[in-house]
Amino acid sequence: MSETSEQVISGLEGVLACESSVAFIDGNIPELSYRGYNIHDIAETLTYEQVVYLLWHGELPTPPELQAFSADLAARRSIPSAVVDVLRLMPPSSHPMAGLRTAVSLLGTLDPKAEDNSPADLRRKAADLTAKIPTIVAAQVRLQTGQPLIEPDPTLSLASNYYYMVTGKQPDSTITRTIDTSLLLYAEHETNASTFACRVVVGTESDYYSAVVAGIGAIKGPLHGGAIDEVMKMFLEIDLPERAGAYIDQALAARRKIPGFGHRVYRAGDARAPHLKTMAQRLAESMGDRKWFTIATTVEQRMREAKGIISNVDYYAALVLYHLGFPLNMFTNFVASARISGWSAHIFEQYANNRLIRPRALYTGHRNRQLPAGYR
Repeated sequence: MSETSEQVISGLEGVLACESSVAFIDGNIPELSYRGYNIHDIAETLTYEQVVYLLWHGELPTPPELQAFSADLAARRSIPSAVVDVLRLMPPSSHPMAGLRTAVSLLGTLDPKAEDNSPADLRRKAADLTAKIPTIVAAQVRLQTGQPLIEPDPTLSLASNYYYMVTGKQPDSTITRTIDTSLLLYAEHETNASTFACRVVVGTESDYYSAVVAGIGAIKGPLHGGAIDEVMKMFLEIDLPERAGAYIDQALAARRKIPGFGHRVYRAGDARAPHLKTMAQRLAESMGDRKWFTIATTVEQRMREAKGIISNVDYYAALVLYHLGFPLNMFTNFVASARISGWSAHIFEQYANNRLIRPRALYTGHRNRQLPAGYR
């Protein structure tokens, strides 16, 4: 603290940085709503396309609007061969989120109107990336597992096509509903780190692609979207339900962080988590493999007893994505493929009412120092 009355808010916690009508969070209830619609009402009711339309337009689409919007997204799914070539060049040791970041950046260089920040062209770009990022992620999965790439099927919904491109199988209604719900639960989450990164870039009047690349770079981190990878790694390390309690006791005694627990905003539990827990249980039962769900519930119970901490959105989402066939290191890529819709909604807002985001730092270094004689 300096001699002035200025105060640093570490991590900007609780600081109001902008006005937004996209999403509302009350971590004490907990409550999450998109454009005024409670997440509990829309989680297993709406499709991802309906939620994207809602986030971008402020209202739910009419049937004709939804049909036209979905058809436009479906027509944009294919990715240029140059993007596929770059994905093939990625070394196996590279992080898949780095590959996604590079692919999106390349799409920006291939867009002749990349610097057009008009509202109409921003929506075109947003539709393009919302449609293409699942195709990029599916291609990454197929390349990583040594399988041929699968072209998108424009007759399928975004959720169904996503599963088809990843696995080569036509999903049943349970799988389609699970992917739709997972995507829409991750679609938007107010001014989290990656969304704020997008807004900061837009604040400089840079281009849409640069803003999204910043968002991808932020959500990649293990304190943000990257946390989901660590949850499934923990389950695999535990391996047997009967080992779960002792594993957590030992981890807590060693003061190790337990992935999937705690949240900066939510104090009474994550509003999205119950839906993912239900879906994880449903998938476990339909696939006849309850081991991982049993491990997860055992760990969750032990954490509640020992620390009073409730699981967050990533905890059961990791199980859901594992059962759907996504490799562990692709979980964050899936999250980014959903969050592009929320990022875009905030990007639209920032461009429409922009001001350069430029905070100050509380200086704690030396002042009024004199150069030594030999430097004068």
